[in-house]
Amino acid sequence: MRDAGYFDAESGDLAELAALTGRRLERAEVPLAAEVARNVPIYDMGARRVDLEDAGARRDLMAEWAWVLGQGPGVLVLKRAYADTAPIDRATAVYEAIIAKEKAAGGGGADHFAAAGANDRIWNSLQKLCVEDAETFALYFGNPVIDAVCEAWLGPFHQMTAQVNLVRPGGKAQAAHRDFHLGFQTAEVAARFPAHVHALSAVMTLQGAIAHCDMPLESGPTMLLPFSQLVPGGYMAYRRAEVAEYFRAHAVQLPLEKGDALFFNPALYHAAGDNVSRDINRMANLVQVSSAFGRAMEAVDRMAMCRALYPALTRLKAEGRLDAAGIAAAIGAAAEGYAFPTNLDTDPPVGGLAPETQAALMARALEEGWAAEAFEDALRAHAAKRRP
Repeated sequence: MRDAGYFDAESGDLAELAALTGRRLERAEVPLAAEVARNVPIYDMGARRVDLEDAGARRDLMAEWAWVLGQGPGVLVLKRAYADTAPIDRATAVYEAIIAKEKAAGGGGADHFAAAGANDRIWNSLQKLCVEDAETFALYFGNPVIDAVCEAWLGPFHQMTAQVNLVRPGGKAQAAHRDFHLGFQTAEVAARFPAHVHALSAVMTLQGAIAHCDMPLESGPTMLLPFSQLVPGGYMAYRRAEVAEYFRAHAVQLPLEKGDALFFNPALYHAAGDNVSRDINRMANLVQVSSAFGRAMEAVDRMAMCRALYPALTRLKAEGRLDAAGIAAAIGAAAEGYAFPTNLDTDPPVGGLAPETQAALMARALEEGWAAEAFEDALRAHAAKRRP
């Protein structure tokens, strides 16, 4: 019998998914949209941009976007999010130079939900663009449309991150998935989180893609399954074969033009599509925006705590004064138990969806009986990999 308050490997069954995604978005439900295409509302920001200059109209528009992302289909398209695409062209030139430089330096690490090397990825494209060309950064991210849709879902004080994805002709589709936070955990780890945290995960981030080129269907724009974010156990379900098959049969794709932006709930089932074009290098800047509320109150030097705690745990374990459960609890109180944020260039998710955590490193060192000096060296190396 399923434990109350938790999801398991069978949660989010196919009948539930079919019932929820069988809905139809009615035009009257999104009165501010220009049109609805395949259950996805499309907003003409050429016409709606002026709404952002009036407090009341801005709030009405953001409230509709929040409903779409939460209770509605979970995805929206902002046509002409960039009235002037010159900043996109400037950013593209910078990103192409960064890709060339990183490849020449032997870059090209692991990727999420796709094989390493299947595309060109720039981790932390936000910082790299800002440092490389601050003026282009200002013109590119100084976009009230992008800022407004982020505020609509996350409220003020949100924090932007971004990763460029360049998929060349022949690039293969991703596996259907949900995204950050729980979507980046293994099924075993996700099952440890109570059901209410599965719901919370979906409102802590916003996913987006800014089109850096025209993306006709043959170039493989993102495959989307509207309303799938409503499946309560979906962070467990998307991993199952029958759910992946349903996704492939029912997912929709919409063509985008340079300067358009696609935003969706991170719990929406989605996947990048196959690029079957002959000559389209599909480039998107994938923005992943975080709520201001996903942070602790105090700044804690966890590395110093780990350094001090390790010899004590080694001694307590050897003397039998603290059992395995107690050791795990002590590590959990002192060490960083979450892999993110990190520097994915130097700390890639090799062998899984997330890199090794500080807590996992400490537990491994204790299990293997490392000397304090060896743990200290590994702890320093772990910290160095995570620095931007």
